[in-house]
Amino acid sequence: MKEEDVEIAIKVVIVGNGAVGKSSMIQRYCKGIFTKDYKKTIGVDFLERQIQVKEEDVRLMLWDTAGQEEFDAITKSYYRGAQAGVVVFSTVDKASFEAVEKWKRKVEEEVGCIPLVLVQNKIDLVDEAVVAPEEAEALAKRLKLRFYRASVKENLNIDEVFLYLLDKYMQKLQTQEAEDNATTNTKIGIFNTTVPPPSNDGDSNGGNDQDQTIQLRPTKQRTKGKKQQMKCQIL
Repeated sequence: MKEEDVEIAIKVVIVGNGAVGKSSMIQRYCKGIFTKDYKKTIGVDFLERQIQVKEEDVRLMLWDTAGQEEFDAITKSYYRGAQAGVVVFSTVDKASFEAVEKWKRKVEEEVGCIPLVLVQNKIDLVDEAVVAPEEAEALAKRLKLRFYRASVKENLNIDEVFLYLLDKYMQKLQTQEAEDNATTNTKIGIFNTTVPPPSNDGDSNGGNDQDQTIQLRPTKQRTKGKKQQMKCQIL
């Protein structure tokens, strides 16, 4: 896939408390690797992956944000322009579970309503679990979020998280394009204009009083011949 062929770019922010597996998640999805070594994210980290969906070339830009409060002022500025998001908590960290609503609110305060998913990571650590499955499901239902139980270590449900967000974004994009086309079709088309008859002083506007037709055609926003990368925008 060539750089100039990429047409759709989607910015996804990954939020949640520290040490819940945000960095490991995007490493697993973008590079296919997993490491047990924990390294605190300072501010923001960034990875991307290019995939093809229904003959569309798509670039997923994944922004991993620090979960510690001391980086809050820095990371919030990176939420802007995001078109989707992932809120992550850990099966073995009750505080991260209790902070989910706070993280959701932080994202929405910056970018409004965007597709979001809730991810319960580290479900492979069953013996150490401090969050029951029914607790997590109840929270997701209350916050109206799509819910995934995942394990970055076992590569369980990681692809599914991002494919779901991609699908939601593409649906939104298609709906927006359909609405734009509907608006264009009702406002741009064929209009009849009548040339006024000659005035009494002998002047004539065009020399005849026949109807003239002006035909206006909408300009295509996207072409197959030459693809252009879409800029990130708040939906």
